[in-house]
Amino acid sequence: MIYLVLPAYNEEENLGELLGAAQRVFSADNRSYQVVLVDDGSRDGTLPLAEEWTERIPLRIVRHPVNQGLGPTLRDGLRAAAESAGNGDIVVAMDADNTHPPELVPPMARLIDEGYDLVIASRYQPGARVAGVSAFRRLLSWGANGLFRATFPIPGVRDYTCGFRAYRGSLLRNAFERYGDSLVSEAGFQSTPDLLIKLAGLAPRATEVPIDLRYDRKRGESKMRVAGTVGRTVGLIVRRRLNWR
Repeated sequence: MIYLVLPAYNEEENLGELLGAAQRVFSADNRSYQVVLVDDGSRDGTLPLAEEWTERIPLRIVRHPVNQGLGPTLRDGLRAAAESAGNGDIVVAMDADNTHPPELVPPMARLIDEGYDLVIASRYQPGARVAGVSAFRRLLSWGANGLFRATFPIPGVRDYTCGFRAYRGSLLRNAFERYGDSLVSEAGFQSTPDLLIKLAGLAPRATEVPIDLRYDRKRGESKMRVAGTVGRTVGLIVRRRLNWR
């Protein structure tokens, strides 16, 4: 069983195309699945669109009445999936803006079946491709990941900031038992590397697959504010380094 977690905020323009692609992928893969969509107080048509899709695919909606940010949205989606998942089930988290290809889910799931606990769709593996991102943003991403790798080395991991990941169900349940809500305690985009750093304390067997990251498919304005994200990321590295192993 695969649980596909989608944190969503104002993704009306992107969500339908993503859900359609996911439906085709899972139908071809012939594996049971459920989509867990967390609507983070969207002010556009994201929620009504998601409700329409509940008639087409196995889709569960978790709703935040007001916007809380990526961290709480990701946390609530992962918790909802982990509470339903069995030890051998798989929880996949990905962005709802149609930049992450659902076609990667089956090969990531097979690696979990083969014994890995964590599989990351990585921009830093041979064969990876990134489209629609400025050179400046790529440089910032490369620098942030270099800092994380140097400060928090995790075997098998090079991409600390991509949120497209597959988790073994037992890994997430153990993590929530250990950390509770603080498993995802950062509010913004830095919640993604922070979650990975905490999971490292459980010594998961991790690996990566190359991603074809398609920001050129995304419609609408980016929700990342670069200056604030950089500052909060540096602050996260300093805080977590004090307690690293």
